[in-house]
Amino acid sequence: MSEKFKPFTEDYLDQCIELYMKVFNSGPWNETWSYDTAKERLVDLSNTPKFLGFLLFDQDNLIGFIAGNSKRTYSGGTFYIAELCVNNKTQGKGYGSKLLRYLEEELVKSKIQSVYLLTAPGGQAEAFYRKNKYSINDNRVVIKKNI
Repeated sequence: MSEKFKPFTEDYLDQCIELYMKVFNSGPWNETWSYDTAKERLVDLSNTPKFLGFLLFDQDNLIGFIAGNSKRTYSGGTFYIAELCVNNKTQGKGYGSKLLRYLEEELVKSKIQSVYLLTAPGGQAEAFYRKNKYSINDNRVVIKKNI
C-alpha cells in the first residue's frame, strides 16, 4: 500500500465530487446529492478564505479527503472542519483518523490552536470523533431556524 497525501486543489475536484456523492448518498447519511449540488458545495468550500484541504490516495485511488477553513479568534487561530469524506469501502480501516492527524499536524505548523466541527449527535460520526479525542463543547449551542 502506498498512501500519499496531496493538497485539495481543483485538479482533483471531479474525483472529490464523485466520492462525496457516493459516500453521503448512502447510509448512514442517505442524502440526495447530485453532481451539480456536490460540485457547488465543494467549490464554495474551496473558495472560502483561508481554505485548507488534503486528499489521501492509495496509489491512484482517492481514499478520502478533509477540508475546511481557519479563522482568527481573540485567543488565536481555529480551524473549522467542514468536510471529512472517506470511501465507503475503506471506512473503519483508520483512513479517517489518518486524515485528521495529517490535518492537525499541518495546522500546528500554521500555529492554529484548536479545531471544531459540527456533526449529528450519537451515531458513527460522533463516535469516530470522540475516538480521535474530540469532545463536545459545552460552551456552545447550535441554533437553527428554518425559513
